[in-house]
Amino acid sequence: MVNQIGLPILNHTQMIQKKYSYLLIACLILVFISCNNSPENKELDQHPNLILNAKSVSEIKANLGNVPLFDETLAQTKEDVDAAIEKGIEVPVPKDMAGGYTHTQHKLNYANMQKAGVLFQLLGDEKYAIFVRDMLLAYAKIFPTFETHPEPRSYATGKFFWQCLNDSNWLTYTSQAYDCIYDWLPKEQTDYLNTNLFRPYADFLSVGNPKYFNRVHNHSTWGNVAVGMIGLVMDDEELINRALYGLDKSDVDLTEKDNDGGFIYDKEGKAGFLANVDSPFSPDGFYTEGPYYQRYAMYPFLIFAEALQNKKPDLKIFEYKNGVLIKAVDALLNLTDVDGEFFPLNDGQKGMSYYTSSLVSAVDIAYFYGKQDARLLSVAKKQGAVQLDATGLKVALALKNGAEKPFVKESMELSDGSKGDEGGIGILRYNNQKQTMALVYKYAAQGLSHGHYDKLSFSMYENGDEVLQDYGLSRFVNVEQKNGGGYLKENKTYAKQTIAHNTITQNETSHFGYDFETGSKYHPEKYIFDASNANFQLVSAKEKNAYPGTEMHRTFMMVKDADIEKPFIIDINKVQSNKNNQYDLPFHYFGQIIATSFSYNVPKTLSPLGDKYGYNHIWKEGVGTANAESIQFTWLDNKRFYTITSATNKDDELILARVGANDPEFNLRKDPSIIIRKKNTQNTVYASIIESHGNYDPVKEVAKNAYSNFSKIEVLTDTVDYTAIKITFKTGKEKLLILANTNNNSQKEHTATVKGTNYTWTGTYYYK
Repeated sequence: MVNQIGLPILNHTQMIQKKYSYLLIACLILVFISCNNSPENKELDQHPNLILNAKSVSEIKANLGNVPLFDETLAQTKEDVDAAIEKGIEVPVPKDMAGGYTHTQHKLNYANMQKAGVLFQLLGDEKYAIFVRDMLLAYAKIFPTFETHPEPRSYATGKFFWQCLNDSNWLTYTSQAYDCIYDWLPKEQTDYLNTNLFRPYADFLSVGNPKYFNRVHNHSTWGNVAVGMIGLVMDDEELINRALYGLDKSDVDLTEKDNDGGFIYDKEGKAGFLANVDSPFSPDGFYTEGPYYQRYAMYPFLIFAEALQNKKPDLKIFEYKNGVLIKAVDALLNLTDVDGEFFPLNDGQKGMSYYTSSLVSAVDIAYFYGKQDARLLSVAKKQGAVQLDATGLKVALALKNGAEKPFVKESMELSDGSKGDEGGIGILRYNNQKQTMALVYKYAAQGLSHGHYDKLSFSMYENGDEVLQDYGLSRFVNVEQKNGGGYLKENKTYAKQTIAHNTITQNETSHFGYDFETGSKYHPEKYIFDASNANFQLVSAKEKNAYPGTEMHRTFMMVKDADIEKPFIIDINKVQSNKNNQYDLPFHYFGQIIATSFSYNVPKTLSPLGDKYGYNHIWKEGVGTANAESIQFTWLDNKRFYTITSATNKDDELILARVGANDPEFNLRKDPSIIIRKKNTQNTVYASIIESHGNYDPVKEVAKNAYSNFSKIEVLTDTVDYTAIKITFKTGKEKLLILANTNNNSQKEHTATVKGTNYTWTGTYYYK
C-alpha cells in the first residue's frame, strides 16, 4: 500500500524495524565522525601537515632560545626573509636561462617563500604569511599569460624557467610555503590558487610533459615530487597517485628517448616517484647517476618522504626498499673526500660538497627517521645549520647535548644497479692523524644520461687534494655567459669521452663507441674487494664489453709498507684481445713536471692528438720512447712530490699531453696528462706504482725525499691464470706479487711457476 504522495504505508512492525535502522545508521555516523575527528586524523586535516605540523611547531616553539644551532639557523633565515620583504615582491616575466636575472629572481622567490612560511608558523608574525600570499597571487596572475618559457632549448621547456626541472624546484619549495599559510588564507583564495595556479601547474609538469615526468632520472624525481607535494597540500589523491606511480602508460610512447639519451620508464616499465627509488638506487644506497646528481636529488627524495611520512604514514616510505633512502645518505657522505667534497664521478662539478643546503636537509632527515646515527651529528655540526622542522630540532638538541661521534670514512664498496649486481664503486682509504689517502675505482654501470664512458677508471686523493683526477663535467653551472649556465658542447666531445679519464682507450675510440644504448646494456663485473688487511687493501674488476673481443682486468692495491712513510698504489691493468690494437693509458695529474727517466722531444708547433673521441681536444706537447723495461715520471703539486713507476716495453711511447685543442671559446681547463701508448699489441699488462713521497718547503727552499722509493717494477710472467710482478725498492728490497686472474675464491689454493720457481698460496693474491 502507498499513501497519496506515493510513499509506502508501513505497519507497526515495519515502523519499529525502520526506527532501529535509523538508530543504527545514526550510531555508525557518530562512530565515523568520532574516528575522523580523532587527534591523529584531525591533525592530518589541518595545515601545515607536510614538513611542519601542529605537534612539531609546538615542540619547536617550546625550545626556541635554548637550542643554539637551531636558533642560529632561525635567526639567519629571518634575516634573509626580512631583507626580501624590505626589497619588495618581484615576479618578472620569464626571459633568461640559468644564471640570468629572471631565472635567479624566480629561484630567490621560491626559496624565500618556503622560509617565510616556516617563519610564519614558528614566530606567528603575519607579515610572513602576507609575503607568501602576495607572491602567490602575483604568480597566479602571470601564469596563464604565456604558454611556456621563451627559451626552447630544453627537451622539456618550462614555464617560469627554461626547463621543467627548475619549475619543479619552484613547486616543491612553494608547496611547503603554501602548506604553512593554507589555513590562514580565506577559502576563496585557496580555491582561486588551486584552480588557477597549482592544479594547472601540476598538470603542465606531468600530463603536459610526459617525456619529462615519466622518466627514471633526477629530473623526473623533481617532477614527481613537485606534483606530489602540491597534491598533498590540496588533498588531491589523483595528483598524489600520479606522483607515486607515474602517468598512465597509454599517454606515453615507451620507445621515445629524450635528447639526453634517456629512456622513458625504467627497465620494468614503471615510472613515478617509487620507480625513481627502485631503479637508480642500489641496495647500498649508491645512485647510478653519481654523487653530484645524487646530492641534487636527495632533497626531493627526502623532503617528499618526510611529507609522506607525516601525511600518509601507512605508506612507511622510510622502510621502502629496505630503507634505501636512509642508506643513500650514508653512501653519499662516504663519496666525499676528507674536506667533504663529492668525488666527481660521471657528470659532476668539482667543489660541490656536503655543505650544500640539500645535504643539510638530508642529514637531518636521515638522523631523525633513521637510527639516530651519532656520526651524522658531526657532519651536521660542520654544516653549521639545520632544517627548521622536527628533524632539525632533534639534531640541534643532540648536538647541544654533545652526542656527536666522528664520521670516519673507511674503505668500502658501494654496489651499483637496482639489485646491486651492476658493478660498483670501490674506495680504498688510509687514515691517520696527519695523513689521509683515498683511491676511488669506478666499475659501475653507465649512469643514465649523466654517465661517462670510463669503465675501470680511477682517481686518487691525498689530504683532500686531487692527485690523479677525474675531469668531471664541462659546464659553468648558473654562469650565464657560458651557454646560459647549461652544459657546454665539450661535455660530450671531451669530458664524457674515455681518454678524459684514467683508463685504457683502444684504437683512439671511446668505450662502446660512445653509444648510449650499447653502454647502457653492459657493466663491469667486480672480481674482488678486500679491505680486511689495512696494510694491503685490494679491489679488482673486469670489463668485457667496452671493446668487442677485448677483456680488461684492472686491479688496485693500497699498500702500507713499514719502510715507507706513506702508502703506495699498485695498479695492474691486464688486457687480452682477439687482435692487435693500440692501447692508450693516461694519468691525468696536476702540477709541474720535475723529472722523467726517459727522453722526449717537444714539437715547435702543437697539433691535436687525434680528430675525435676527445683526442681532438688534446695537445701533444712532447713525445718520447721508453727505451727501458721500467720508466719513472715525477711531478710536484701541493708542495708534495709524486712518482709513477711503470713497467714498459722498450718501444712504448710516452706522450706528454694537455687539454685545450679545438677549444676556441676556452671552455676546457688546460690540464696535463702523461699517456703510455702501446702500438700493434694484442695482449699486454700495464703495471705501475703510484706514490706520494716527500715535500717541498718554499720558505726554507728545501726539498725532502724528492726521489722515488722504488727503482723499478717488472712483469715477470703473464698467463690467462696468473700475472706475476716484481717490485724493487731503492734500498734493494724486493717484493713479488702474483695475482690469480680467473678464480677469486678466497679459499682456493693456487700454485704458479714464476721464473722456474713454484709458489703456493691460498686466496686471490700472493705478496711477499
